[in-house]
Amino acid sequence: QVHLVESGGGLVQTGGSLRLSCAASGYKFSGKIMAWYRQAPGKQRELVANITRSGTTNYADSVKGRFTISRDGIKNTAYLQMNSLKPEDTGVYYCALPHIDAWGQGTQVTVSS
Repeated sequence: QVHLVESGGGLVQTGGSLRLSCAASGYKFSGKIMAWYRQAPGKQRELVANITRSGTTNYADSVKGRFTISRDGIKNTAYLQMNSLKPEDTGVYYCALPHIDAWGQGTQVTVSS
């Protein structure tokens, strides 16, 4: 059974940085697309970034130039480096394997103004 566990969330001031991690167990995701989503209070869940097996990345316009997604196939872990954080980045961040509809439990990111 696939198990995704996010970590690294927290409270940070505007302009600060956080690095989220997503550790996968029960599944080798090295050959599949891995994604980060977020859900802000009162809003729908949205795609933040994804990364393919070959390392091709895709970002939401709102985070381009500030966030970086990466993956480590040996550690079976994905990362989201978030810099220059803004209050509108606040939300619960989830990692996912979209092709099998597997999701982590989420980690809270709060950016104070």
